[in-house]
Amino acid sequence: MNSQHEFVLRTVEERDIRFIRLWFTDILGALKSVVMSPSELESAFEEGVGFDGSSVEGFSRISESDTIALPDPSTFQIMPFDRDEPELQSARMFCDIAQPDGQPSMVDPRHILRRQVTAAANEGFTCMASPEIEFYLLQQRPEEEDLLPTDNGGYFDQATQDAAPRFRRQAMLYLEELGIATEFSHHETAPGQQEIDLRHADVITMADSIMTFRYVIKKVAADLGVRGTFMPKPFEEYSGSGMHTHLSLFEGESNAFHDPDDEFSLSTTAKQFIAGILEHANEMSAVTNQWVNSYKRLMFGSEAPGSATWGVSNRSALVRVPTYRLTKEESRRVEIRSVDSAMNPYLGYAVLLAAGLKGIREGYELGDPAEDDVHQLTRRERRAMGYKDLPMSLDQALRHLEKSDFMAEVMGEHVFEFFLRSKWDEWHAYQRQITSFELRHNLNY
Repeated sequence: MNSQHEFVLRTVEERDIRFIRLWFTDILGALKSVVMSPSELESAFEEGVGFDGSSVEGFSRISESDTIALPDPSTFQIMPFDRDEPELQSARMFCDIAQPDGQPSMVDPRHILRRQVTAAANEGFTCMASPEIEFYLLQQRPEEEDLLPTDNGGYFDQATQDAAPRFRRQAMLYLEELGIATEFSHHETAPGQQEIDLRHADVITMADSIMTFRYVIKKVAADLGVRGTFMPKPFEEYSGSGMHTHLSLFEGESNAFHDPDDEFSLSTTAKQFIAGILEHANEMSAVTNQWVNSYKRLMFGSEAPGSATWGVSNRSALVRVPTYRLTKEESRRVEIRSVDSAMNPYLGYAVLLAAGLKGIREGYELGDPAEDDVHQLTRRERRAMGYKDLPMSLDQALRHLEKSDFMAEVMGEHVFEFFLRSKWDEWHAYQRQITSFELRHNLNY
């Protein structure tokens, strides 16, 4: 048993932890959990915890249902919610999913991301990620369609009479206690919309942190009598919720994206990485923006990209190069602006990293940066300027994805096929419905 296992076992005993929550995600990014008693923890480290993989949608067939969850001791954290009830004190660990023979499960989203992290490491890179996570706080209402934000605040508003500042402070305290470093929090542009930014970490740790973040946000919101949602666009009239993610590659202690002699302090590696993201943007779209609702944010949300463009400080571009600290090596990064807050972070970061690495590996060339406000251009104008349109709907995104051998390789054949089937089912269910809009406009004909 290694030192990390021993540390966890000792901490559980010393802190009188009563319950251990083992977490993992399904293919679409829903958080799954099994709770075990501390007496079973040592065995779980040695042998894993068996469960019925066929009961987790997309994981395995009924004839291959035996699946193992292996707790990752490096992710051990004591949950901060139960301090007032010591008899309920719990901790959590993320799990890697394995087959009974000990081989990694090809359907585990965490493993899919780890494969790309390993590919990056084989080329000398460590990928770091830092997301800006937007979400809404809503009043609790009896009807799902009856949505009301908790406040009427706007961008950076300093509210004193509503629950939003208290909410963000409490959420940030819990996140810090869970080992998740936050940088900033503020009210976003729309009523009820909030943003909390996480400090950069390696990409697997960050994906774990995003899943924990969602749990914490919903928990704190419920405790305050409100509702937290990461739905990409819950309101027709307000902005959608993105998860703009800053990515960089490091070679040891050096930022591989930094070149002090370049006009924008961007290295050739960084430019090739950006070119990879742009080249494969359409075939990745169904993964980074996986819901029908995601495209309402991309099509009708402010500052949401509609074309595969890059720009310097240009918030209408798909990939933005921030210029706050051009001469500071560790700050050189690229910001991916298409990603929304409901993405499965393991799959989403896997395809983004894979695309960027392919751009580096194959020496993709990067065109000129977009200087226009791309939002204000018509689709014809964008095409005339050489800007490639992004998918406008989930079905368009799925058509790009299903033709992509590259995405099938990155995701693995089983996940690729399940993801396509699941998302086509979602699209067809959306198409079948008769909406109130149709009834209002067509019933009298």
